[in-house]
Amino acid sequence: MTFATRPLFALALAALPLAAPVAGGLTVTLGAAPAQAQAFSAQRQAIAEASSEIEGLAAFYRERDFQPVWTSSEAIDRRNALIAALQEAGNHGLPTDRYDIDALIETFRAADNPYARGQADVMASRMFLQYASDVHSGFLEPGDIISDIFQELPRPDPNELMTELVESNPYSFIAHLAPQDPGYTRLMRVKLRLEQLAREGGYGPTVQAGSLRPGDTGAAVIALRDRLMAMGYLDRSVTATYDALLQSAVVEFQMDNGITPDGVAGGDTIRAVNRSVEDHWNEVVLGMERHRWLNTGGDVPERMIFVNLTDFHVRVIDDGETTFVTRSVVGARDRQTPEFSDEMEHMVINPSWYVPRSIAMRSYIPNILAGGSTYMQVLSNGRVINPAAVDMSRYSVSSFPFDLRQPPGPRNALGRVKFMFPNRHAIYLHDTPEQYLMEREVRTFSSGCIRLDDPFDFAYHLLARQTDDPEGLFNRILNTGQETQVDLEEHIPVHLVYWTSWVDDDGTLNFRDDVYGRNARLSQAIRSLGVVMPDTAS
Repeated sequence: MTFATRPLFALALAALPLAAPVAGGLTVTLGAAPAQAQAFSAQRQAIAEASSEIEGLAAFYRERDFQPVWTSSEAIDRRNALIAALQEAGNHGLPTDRYDIDALIETFRAADNPYARGQADVMASRMFLQYASDVHSGFLEPGDIISDIFQELPRPDPNELMTELVESNPYSFIAHLAPQDPGYTRLMRVKLRLEQLAREGGYGPTVQAGSLRPGDTGAAVIALRDRLMAMGYLDRSVTATYDALLQSAVVEFQMDNGITPDGVAGGDTIRAVNRSVEDHWNEVVLGMERHRWLNTGGDVPERMIFVNLTDFHVRVIDDGETTFVTRSVVGARDRQTPEFSDEMEHMVINPSWYVPRSIAMRSYIPNILAGGSTYMQVLSNGRVINPAAVDMSRYSVSSFPFDLRQPPGPRNALGRVKFMFPNRHAIYLHDTPEQYLMEREVRTFSSGCIRLDDPFDFAYHLLARQTDDPEGLFNRILNTGQETQVDLEEHIPVHLVYWTSWVDDDGTLNFRDDVYGRNARLSQAIRSLGVVMPDTAS
């Protein structure tokens, strides 16, 4: 989105007559040189006082000897660019109450003395910085709302923002603060389309049926047909029968909503079809916010690994294109996988599993204390001991002093390979002997780590950049049975995200279930800031 067309209100502000260049669009008559110096001193004082609460902003003005940024006659384009951006903030799903355009314009117009102009200048800077931070890296602090979100937001430095603003074309600079990846732009287009749909009446009556299948007829089939037409899955039709065309539309809808595509409108499909335009709008706005949390400012990494927890898939993305995808299992609802970013550094072939204490206490230690057999190795200071030779009656589950290790092998919980991006959450990607779980539609079964459906192919894909024979290298090591670390010559950014809405390259809008219930809390926070669908705002 660009702001090439200036809003009329902003032009009116810029067009106010000038009696002196320092007035910034306001009629001010300056006296002789001594009076001018005195005025400049008052303006500097106002700017210094008003900017002192924001360290980066204060530093910016201090480095400029407290010269104004917005209230000089040369700043017309800068003022208009800011006002244009603030007027368009709602298109980004931002909390527009934070940007009081009318108050800003009135402050400019009422600034009839140097001190007031200095205060107006800082007011504009503060509003710009608030908008810039919101549109660039999000207006929520997600970690304060959900404890499992550890995403470090790419907050821009105020001093750097202001410096780049005054050195750049203001329209272009402000327009490029928002994420520049195509996925964000596609979500914005969908948001605007949903608003238009809402004005036209939404998707129509909901489907009043528990399930529908090919061959069915009646009012519920008509409602299903009409809603799929409104959503763009079906061309205009008057049929009242669940025919082949309707079945094909249901399959497409199911694929876009993470539902097994069997062409039968069962309970999950009916519930998804009956979601309102407003519900979809909220999901899209939240999707845009999540894009902002990962905003790199247009600097897209050559390669990254993208783990969408709600989609149960892991993707390798090279130069913006998906080059590898595999199904995955994520943390159970009571052991949720966190959201964060890191860098993959190496893989371990034939890994051992050092059992986390929480899992050991829950699943293994009670059996060991009872004298049961175990395929786990019991370690004391890193050395394997025989548990039968230890008086276990001295210990409880909580006081058990030994570590547990599962050696490499076909029964190892990590399978035959794990992929490491060392982090404080002890989360990594790995193989699994429980491949049957990959056939489930909802795959929330792990203790937090990410299990892969095609771990060997994933390893080959990563190694192909550093060897001409990735399969041969991998399998030679695998066949030794020895635990071996293979470093990646180039570390790869890894993003564990929780995206329940996104738009594919072909324009397809996707939704996924809120499996961890995170959307409800984030959406509540968004609504509390006044971000609601325009036609439903009170």
